[in-house]
Amino acid sequence: MIFERFVDPGLSQHSFVVGCQGIGEIAVIDPQRDVDVYLDYARDNGYRIRYVMDTHIHADFASGARELADKTGARLMLSGHDAGEHFQVQFPHDDIHDGDRIEIGNVRIKVRHTPGHTPEHLMFVVYDGARSETDPVALVTGDFLFVGSLGRPDLLGEEAKRDLARKMFRSVREKLADLPDGVEVHPGHGAGSACGAGMSGRPVSTLGYERRTNPYLDPALSEEAFVERLLHGLPEIPDFYPRNKGINTEGPRDVIPLPGMVPLDPLDVARRVRADEITVIDLRDPLAFGGGHVPGALGIGIRGPFANWAGWVTPDDKPVILVDDTGDPELIEEAVRGMVRTGRDYIDGYLHGGMAAWAEAGLPLATLRQVDAYQARESVQRGDAKLVDVRTPAEYAEDRHDGAIHRSVSETREGVPGVRMEDPVAVICGTGYRSTVAASILKRLGHQRVTNVVGGMAAWNAAGSEAAGLWPDAA
Repeated sequence: MIFERFVDPGLSQHSFVVGCQGIGEIAVIDPQRDVDVYLDYARDNGYRIRYVMDTHIHADFASGARELADKTGARLMLSGHDAGEHFQVQFPHDDIHDGDRIEIGNVRIKVRHTPGHTPEHLMFVVYDGARSETDPVALVTGDFLFVGSLGRPDLLGEEAKRDLARKMFRSVREKLADLPDGVEVHPGHGAGSACGAGMSGRPVSTLGYERRTNPYLDPALSEEAFVERLLHGLPEIPDFYPRNKGINTEGPRDVIPLPGMVPLDPLDVARRVRADEITVIDLRDPLAFGGGHVPGALGIGIRGPFANWAGWVTPDDKPVILVDDTGDPELIEEAVRGMVRTGRDYIDGYLHGGMAAWAEAGLPLATLRQVDAYQARESVQRGDAKLVDVRTPAEYAEDRHDGAIHRSVSETREGVPGVRMEDPVAVICGTGYRSTVAASILKRLGHQRVTNVVGGMAAWNAAGSEAAGLWPDAA
């Protein structure tokens, strides 16, 4: 039996290859947008991609299923339970339904309809016939069952969420009941995804362990108690989720070969920046970004949850230019892959030579002031600056400075209520990554006196301890 997991760490998204070694045929489940990774895998191992399948119409990423099937001649098999629903797949495919079976040599995949996260959601029960015809070896659960959690039911809006939560309750009670404790659980996401709350960082579990430890699988929960628990504490919905729903319904366009792999002259980029024709995304770390960047650039470091934030805060109305230190094509390609996975295809190219070339050309630089937590505390306590906390509501509720203004990163695109363009603000998050994203957004909006708190709330709290007394002149 062939069973492989492919992980996109930027979105905490998992896709799978399932197949039979004996006949060299495979199915690809929930493929990411840049499908060359599966084409390369199949070629390198001598496999034929026979089936391409999605567990559901995804929101968090643009699916590569249609393009992969087109490029390989594989059968594209998608849920037939979308009939009559708000989101229905509009491009040619084969419908599959609850109880259907897909045979690949000795491997059998049985389809189970598991509505709750979405109405059409499917789970795939995988059997290795060479070992057992009756006991499944794995569950590919998509966004139904996660390690430690379940898929959120609110992505279709307020009116639908309670009905979907009740459907999730029935899916949990009915579609898992006859499965053995020892079967492996392989979810579509791990910790870091916004498709559910409280996911574990572990990529795999067993159904027996989930039955004992997953709070949503508690058999003592009534339906109403289950619904309330499932709807409590859900993370903010990224606004690229609805866009991706539409993309995956209509059929994503091909992105292989990748867009944006075009080096652009610094002077041409500067002209387009002055004309406000483009959005520049700076891929460097927060300190490098703060030291000098293209005016108006968004600081979204590649060494972080880049794909999520690039998908979330990048404006839709202008093409994107990517910038790093030197114009490294490998790093640019990594960023392009992250962006197309969230449906951000409008990438014109990258700054040839990076920021080094920009500086050598004598082009203007903008800066983002960086302050240590001790300085930030002193400034806020004196009333010289307003503290803007851009962490999640749960983080803010657990540990915060009482005078802070809470505003999520995505909300900073509309500014900060009560803060004028000329007001000094210090932006803080958990570590300094998200605050750099938010601070760059505020600077792009025209805020003139923005600083980033290096080290985030951990450093802020440490600066307020007795240890800060070791550095009485730090302010």
